[in-house]
Amino acid sequence: MIKDKFTVKAKSEGYEARSVYKLIEINKKYALIKKRDFVLDLGCWPGSWLQACLEMGARPYGVDLKDTKIPGAGTLIADVEDDKIFSLINKKFDVVLSDLAPNTTGHVEQDQYRSYELSCRAFEIAKRFLKVNGNFLVKIFQSGDSEELLKELRKKFEFVKTVKPDASKKRSREIYYLCIGYKG
Repeated sequence: MIKDKFTVKAKSEGYEARSVYKLIEINKKYALIKKRDFVLDLGCWPGSWLQACLEMGARPYGVDLKDTKIPGAGTLIADVEDDKIFSLINKKFDVVLSDLAPNTTGHVEQDQYRSYELSCRAFEIAKRFLKVNGNFLVKIFQSGDSEELLKELRKKFEFVKTVKPDASKKRSREIYYLCIGYKG
């Protein structure tokens, strides 16, 4: 199996996954995460975003169905779609990140809708745990539904932008909604 340059680079630099470069690029351009920020990472496995947050001087806390062990990062094994999540987390965060993605089926519309549902759930969690003026980054597969979420995000944040980092695979329909300045 041929690995792309970001996968090879990630492994050689000690990162758990290629997705780390998406977060690093976005953060470099938009200052999403600052030193000492408390960061909630939804869908954190295998942990490369937690690693990046630690390098940025932030204090990350990851949630995933899979056990994720990154020294220096707090983690929780939990299902973000289960309402128990709201009682398992008991603090506010400066930043909420969501790299959640559905298990793809190959049915494009079904996969896009499932991505939309996960992104909406991440937004629901962000509204509960994000500090006023906090930031939110959420992955979604482009579709007609994704525009609906974008409209809702614009109501709750001072600045919202659609971004597609260079490390995203060109053929992928994934994009990120970058949201700065949560209005509460």
